[in-house]
Amino acid sequence: MQKKVFIRTFGCQMNEYDSARMLDLLEAESGYARAESPEDADLILLNTCSVREKAQEKVFSDLGRIRKLKNARPGLLIGVSGCVASQEGETIIRRAPYVNLVFGPQTFHRLPAMIKAYERTGSPQVDISFPEIEKFDHLPPAKVEVPVASVTIMEGCSHFCSYCIVPYTRGKEISRPLEDILVEIAGLADQGVKEILLLGQNVNAWRGIMDGGEKADFALLVEYIADIPGIERIRFVTSHPTEFSHRLIEAYSRVPKLVSHLYLPAQHGSDRILAAMKRGYTTLEYKSIIRRLKAIRPDLLVSSDFIVGFPGETDADFEAMMRFIDEIGFDNSFSFLYSPRPGTPAAALPMDIPLDVRKERLQRLQAKIDEHTRRYNAALVDTTQRVLIEGRSQKNPGQFQGKTGSNRVVHITVKDTSPVAIGDFADIYITDATNYALRGIPAADRIVA
Repeated sequence: MQKKVFIRTFGCQMNEYDSARMLDLLEAESGYARAESPEDADLILLNTCSVREKAQEKVFSDLGRIRKLKNARPGLLIGVSGCVASQEGETIIRRAPYVNLVFGPQTFHRLPAMIKAYERTGSPQVDISFPEIEKFDHLPPAKVEVPVASVTIMEGCSHFCSYCIVPYTRGKEISRPLEDILVEIAGLADQGVKEILLLGQNVNAWRGIMDGGEKADFALLVEYIADIPGIERIRFVTSHPTEFSHRLIEAYSRVPKLVSHLYLPAQHGSDRILAAMKRGYTTLEYKSIIRRLKAIRPDLLVSSDFIVGFPGETDADFEAMMRFIDEIGFDNSFSFLYSPRPGTPAAALPMDIPLDVRKERLQRLQAKIDEHTRRYNAALVDTTQRVLIEGRSQKNPGQFQGKTGSNRVVHITVKDTSPVAIGDFADIYITDATNYALRGIPAADRIVA
């Protein structure tokens, strides 16, 4: 009987990518199939994230629930991967001795061997080392069934922002070689992928080895990807303002396949707080990047991350952030209350802002961003947008769902005779806008009065 694995994923898109590759690996090397629920699984993996407060405790809480399944089926294997695994290591085994496997983001390619070692010895297996780029050489070709795919081009981060745990859990910046990335993307294009999302903690710091030993920069990588037959759109996350080079800005004029949507985390809008965060740039420098990009792409939309309530944030600092948001006109953001992460420099700073003040600030910031989002969405009503059809709508299987180049989700109502299929680009007439999505019909179906 074929064994099954259930993977529960937390956190960023890189974790989503890692989980998908773990599934490919376990299927190719160990014969596992995907389980639809933990109850159906022979192996349960928690792919964890440690960016937010109390992440470790959430993992142990989840493990406590899974323990009931282990008690009922002693042969069930349980593994913890991702950033919490890197951070906690053998502590996970000490606190939850029923866990069999603990491994970090850089070592999940060793998972089949770890399973065999556990089955042979009965001893828990822990591997949270940081081999540089080894894992990509041991992964099978990715398999996809949708026209959009993610590709990790680098691992780790070397910026050491004062609040961030990532450099400690994912290691320093390591770039994959140029040829390896292009081969992976060409293989995805052969499977019908039309849009590529390039992943990394800081993708624009990528410097990949080329044939001959020279290093290519991120702008050159984008140009090479654009030349791969079948790839029509290129996106990337996450990037850092200090690495946003002049050559990358120029790529927006040379590479039409690079979408007019940029996710560039600012984190704050006060220069004083940015300095305390050790971000390495000012608001003026950030605005200069966006100004130069919009001179090339006037329709460019910009998304960001914002941290509210960083230690020492005054009313004046917060109001500076609100003005900054209006000046840039961010169309979307991920915004959070500051969470002290153990082991980071900022964790030693006093939490000097009352919780109710922090929550009120976060609500104001999110309302401001939502206001921008609604305005941008409303402006698209009665326009025709080029949409990549990604699949059936999650809310209404009778509709299709896709995205515009500006990253807007579109729910599409079609007729039986509509020439729309999954994987196609289609001209969609936008009929309505909600806070977070658009509705439309194929332009060819539009009845002109």
